[in-house]
Amino acid sequence: MPDNLLQTIDEHTYGDHAPVIEHLIELANLSTQDRSEIVAKAATLVGRIRDDAAPGLMEVFLAEYGLSTDEGVALMCLAEALLRVPDADTIDALIEDKIAPSNWGKHLGKSVSSLVNASTWALMLTGRVLDDNAPATAGHLQSALKRLGEPVIRTAVSRAMKEMGRQFVLGEDIIAAMKRAAKMEEKGFTYSYDMLGEAARTEADAKRYHLSYSRAISAIATACVHDDVQSNPGISVKLSALYPRYELAKREDVLRNLTPRLRSLALLAKSADMGLNVDAEEVDRLGLSLEVIEQVISEPALAGWDGFGVVVQAYGPRAETAIQALYDMAVKYDRKFMVRLVKGAYWDTEIKQAQVLGMKHFPVFTQKAQTDVSYIANARKLLDMTDRIYPQFATHNAHTVAAILHMATDPKSYEFQRLHGMGEAMHKMVMQDNETRCRIYAPVGAHRDLLAYLVRRLLENGANSSFVNQIVDEDVAPEVVAADPFDSVSVEGHTITIGSDLYQPERINSLGFDLAHAPTLAQIDAARLQFETCKWAALPLLNGRTNPENSRDVINPANPNDIVGIAQFASLKDVKTAISKAKQWDAPVAKRAAILNKAADLYEANFGELFALLTREAGKTLLDCVAELREAVDFLRYYAAQATDDAPAGTALCISPWNFPLAIYSGQIAAALASGNAVLAKPAEQTSLMAYRAAQLLHEAGVPKHALQLLPGGGDIGGALTETPNLNIVAFTGSTGTAQRIRHSLAQNAPATPFIAETGGLNAMIVDSTALPEQAVAAIVESAFQSAGQRCSALRCLYVQEDIAPSFIKMLTGAMDTLAVGQPWDISTDLGPVIDEPARAKIAAHIEAHKTEIIHQLPTPHGGTFIAPTLIKVSGIADMEEEIFGPVLHLVTYKSHELDQIIDDINATGYGLTFGLHTRIDDRVQHVSDRIMAGNVYINRNQIGAIVGSQPFGGTGLSGTGPKAGGPDYLLRFRAGKSAGVAGEWSTTQIELPAITNKPQIICEHTLPGPTGESNRLSSMSRAPILCMGPGAGTAQAQAEAVNKLGGQAILVTGSIDPALLTDGPSYGGVLWWGDAQVTRAIDTALAQRTGPILPLITGQPDVGHALEERHICIDTTASGGNAALLGEVS
Repeated sequence: MPDNLLQTIDEHTYGDHAPVIEHLIELANLSTQDRSEIVAKAATLVGRIRDDAAPGLMEVFLAEYGLSTDEGVALMCLAEALLRVPDADTIDALIEDKIAPSNWGKHLGKSVSSLVNASTWALMLTGRVLDDNAPATAGHLQSALKRLGEPVIRTAVSRAMKEMGRQFVLGEDIIAAMKRAAKMEEKGFTYSYDMLGEAARTEADAKRYHLSYSRAISAIATACVHDDVQSNPGISVKLSALYPRYELAKREDVLRNLTPRLRSLALLAKSADMGLNVDAEEVDRLGLSLEVIEQVISEPALAGWDGFGVVVQAYGPRAETAIQALYDMAVKYDRKFMVRLVKGAYWDTEIKQAQVLGMKHFPVFTQKAQTDVSYIANARKLLDMTDRIYPQFATHNAHTVAAILHMATDPKSYEFQRLHGMGEAMHKMVMQDNETRCRIYAPVGAHRDLLAYLVRRLLENGANSSFVNQIVDEDVAPEVVAADPFDSVSVEGHTITIGSDLYQPERINSLGFDLAHAPTLAQIDAARLQFETCKWAALPLLNGRTNPENSRDVINPANPNDIVGIAQFASLKDVKTAISKAKQWDAPVAKRAAILNKAADLYEANFGELFALLTREAGKTLLDCVAELREAVDFLRYYAAQATDDAPAGTALCISPWNFPLAIYSGQIAAALASGNAVLAKPAEQTSLMAYRAAQLLHEAGVPKHALQLLPGGGDIGGALTETPNLNIVAFTGSTGTAQRIRHSLAQNAPATPFIAETGGLNAMIVDSTALPEQAVAAIVESAFQSAGQRCSALRCLYVQEDIAPSFIKMLTGAMDTLAVGQPWDISTDLGPVIDEPARAKIAAHIEAHKTEIIHQLPTPHGGTFIAPTLIKVSGIADMEEEIFGPVLHLVTYKSHELDQIIDDINATGYGLTFGLHTRIDDRVQHVSDRIMAGNVYINRNQIGAIVGSQPFGGTGLSGTGPKAGGPDYLLRFRAGKSAGVAGEWSTTQIELPAITNKPQIICEHTLPGPTGESNRLSSMSRAPILCMGPGAGTAQAQAEAVNKLGGQAILVTGSIDPALLTDGPSYGGVLWWGDAQVTRAIDTALAQRTGPILPLITGQPDVGHALEERHICIDTTASGGNAALLGEVS
């Protein structure tokens, strides 16, 4: 397929749905009379279904346990996880977690199915046994039953889940399924067998699925006894099961490796004269799927075979385009396609993804009626193409069926399809009345694979508005069940917040780039092409004359032959000039905000240059470039919106790292400028070119030179700046060791200067046996290896429950093998180089020192400073003496009863930046997140990529001081502190420091904005107590009252304290002192000499950031299979 068809398909991914719906209404070409006749026919059909036949078990089940019930959601979660858990302890915990809190009794006896009622009765009894919130005597009895009955409960619930599976899967293997199918085939139905399983995560998975499909085709061939493909059974295959990286970024690999696999299956199916259907995938794979399909069907050996099928999803505005493309292919290659039209299977996922990406439109319709109209319109189109297409209409909706019957003329030119276990009564009637055909789409596979399918059916059909839900509810009139979607369709659709508006009315979201969208990739390539060989220059930007050092070449870390530009570092004389010429930005707050927003616009307008510079100077892949630009823009707009007219702190020194040379650099500067400070920007020496270009854009936007001065250079320049006595705020991101050196320098030269430090961490993740392995592995690979592991949030130590460890590690290493290490300019590259040779050498030395513990390691490319992803076995996080800042993951296995000890071990490192947990047990989520000492906790997702304003970022302990960047309290440090109260005097001396007895308490919690299907909660909890040193009892009391008023905890001294005691004293949250400068210096010097977390000396009134510590928890609420909340509320 030529690239222009891929472009054509993808050009219609995002856009205004209104003209599409208007066109589809015209395409359907149904008059008012037509529509009335269709509704009447459909209502009659609904009435007959209710009068003449019992509904199928699946329909009864979905009606009883819909998404509007807690029990339905609980059962969905239990079904999704239970049968893959191997160990008894975790099974018991999962059952108790899902069953005990729900009210199963209200469903007892209400279902028309005895099997559903029996399952409800068993679940209700189990729930009662597991319920600890009972009166005393009964509670003791139930506790005893619980202890004695765990094996019985475990067996009963597992058996119930398996029995449920047997109802909805045709057979555990293809032979068993074909035997069971014989009864329905005698009634005139035929089958399409769907081999269950997740998408391939590894190459071994893909080969296994390919072999499974091949064997299934050979088995099904024995039942292909008819002369035409339409009468024979068929098979459905998923392209994502045939290649582990089925994505546009890997297009060349996909065409090279996946296409032959599909071609071989097609040839095998042709030899049996059976149909082979390519199943639907997420919308970002549609264009790529059509490329693969064309390469396969162009095979001359497939001439004369009419069995190649494709699934088209009507919920996307590109359905008609895809159908037309298939028709054109059929004409071009003289083929005939089978096209299965479905409503769509990934709606909730597509909505969330578009929001995450920041898109202005959705790739799917947002109203059910829109999808119904699309289905009917595209059915009309398919019925007009029967010379080249055999339409297959997969639906359980009586109105849709009636519409197709009304539009069609030849009942043999198409077929209906239904899911096994659903729609039998309706389709039997339709076959008898109209002599139409019907094919049953039947899942085949092990019960553990079936449950993910069951969850998807729940999500698709469990909403109260769904036809399947309403058909068994006799309180809903047949005319309502069969309502005409053309009457209720809205061209605007349902109001769901688009990605660009996620943070309105505060601010617009950053510009989104969908890297699975061919036109976007073409736009990016065109924009950065002119900068592929560009040479940039960087030098100090001062509010005065510069005296820079000699220039030095800046080398691309991925290609030592690529000179990116030249950098001239600031001199010590430049430092003095900058300090003397610094001046606060005294513009009105509205003007400052407008200029910062203009700077954000300039960043986005220059995305091509910024992407090129990030790649060539910092070694960033395109995925990382997009994330970096968006974060930088978000920081500018967020702090502009947060700005107030409070007095600024004064002169702000911003020291930023090389791993986020645009985002963190811009975030620090934006916070300082939004508050009106004079900024001295000291970027990392490795990324001076990016810092210079960003500073130019800020100046172009209107930031005055006296308010922003740039001082590129090495450690000597940073040291000279931190020795400046008249600094008012220092913001730093980098290593813990460097932060402590800065703290010491400030104590000597500018005591009590506010200091925000965001440092590194020994970040851990725990994966228990309830976790979905494919989901957890994807999150681990992203967390540990994206950005070549050069993120302070990156995963360093992974704990995997030993019960699942062997198969889990095999999947993890297989997923590692799919990663491409190489030139970051290429879209197909997953990780580029580490930043420079010293970084490479340090990481390589660590790997060499642990070479006997290496579990898996990828080959390292030649040239450049590359480190290949490496997995190392350790006995625990205590084995890790320091953070290894690169693509190295350390793995530990653990026993289920060791969870609390693991948490203690992680906390004992003293670090507390990010933490990840993969589990399906809600109680475990609560227990672990309450105990873990980490600033950012992530549940059932990766633990990198914090979003400004949604996931404020920053750690605790050795990992940072707070407040969190991108959070509501960050700007506090950049404002002038409130004056201290009147200082008294001490008449007594206190020999020992008071001990800490208080425990942190949660003061408040806030839900922050973000995409659907994700929970973002920011908690403010009291820090360790603030030591109130006065001087004087009255002053200490006033300090304590100020801390307590803010929700914090305070400890008062009762006399004069020797400052030296603070060096080895308790880990207070900070020290309040309103006394003379000499003692201030002594206290700050003593605090700076501590080896643990950095503690602030507060010489003015404390603010909420001093008293409280922020913790953030992000939960992927769709991890168990889909977005129940979104599907439940939208019709």
